Amino acid sequence: MPAYFNNTIYYGAANDALKAFSVNNARLVNDPASQSAGAFAYPGTTPSISANGTSDGIVWTVENNGSSSILHAYDATNLANELYNSTQAGIQDQFVGSKFVTPMIANAKVYVGTPTGVVVFALLN
Repeated sequence: MPAYFNNTIYYGAANDALKAFSVNNARLVNDPASQSAGAFAYPGTTPSISANGTSDGIVWTVENNGSSSILHAYDATNLANELYNSTQAGIQDQFVGSKFVTPMIANAKVYVGTPTGVVVFALLN
């Protein structure tokens, strides 16, 4: 499933990079405006967007690798710029996600479903 933000469609197909396609005259532009460096294995990824109105957009995705998962945060204006991923903090942010999980953002936190519950990502005090 795609996500929409600021006249751009974000889509993460299976075995492909997360891609941002501009919308022009109610049509998707053929070539992506930007894309992530890495690809997402089956079943791909469903992005979610957090933003401050129409600025400071962040595209959140979950990458499932069988026994582990990775939460990614990308700059919405350039998906080549990964802002964060959950492997950067060692074991602190590691989790096992569900196959078709979509991150949910609310109250400055990112919620990700797991087979047994929900993991919550937030800034530390």
